[in-house]
Amino acid sequence: MTAPTFVDTNVLIYAADLDATSKRERARTVLRDLLARDEAVFSTQVLQEFYVVSTRKLGVEPAAARRQVELLSRAPLVEIRGLDVLAAIDLSRLHKVSLWDALIVRCAQVAGCKRVLSEDLQDGREFDGMRIVNPFA
Repeated sequence: MTAPTFVDTNVLIYAADLDATSKRERARTVLRDLLARDEAVFSTQVLQEFYVVSTRKLGVEPAAARRQVELLSRAPLVEIRGLDVLAAIDLSRLHKVSLWDALIVRCAQVAGCKRVLSEDLQDGREFDGMRIVNPFA
């Protein structure tokens, strides 16, 4: 892996959303490229959120969503520890972002990523040298 990139849940959701035509194609292309280059990084939070949203809101069959999580788990995966939650709380307070977004930033930091692909955080924003990139902008 040369340049790890942390992938937020919304990218995975758009890749599975049959109603999000242009965003679905963009998300699938981005994911395919990152996975082919072994540059995608996920966290346990992202995989959990993907499963819940895809099955509850997108109508994906639970077995299919589970299989997708299984496949994505083959990429580097940040397992969230208590210290990460505490660090995310500090990031949330310092940067005025939600705890969930701060946890994404923290996990990306733990994995040594220089960028996070997310629609939820401000495109171009930086956290200690790590850049937020909205792949749909």
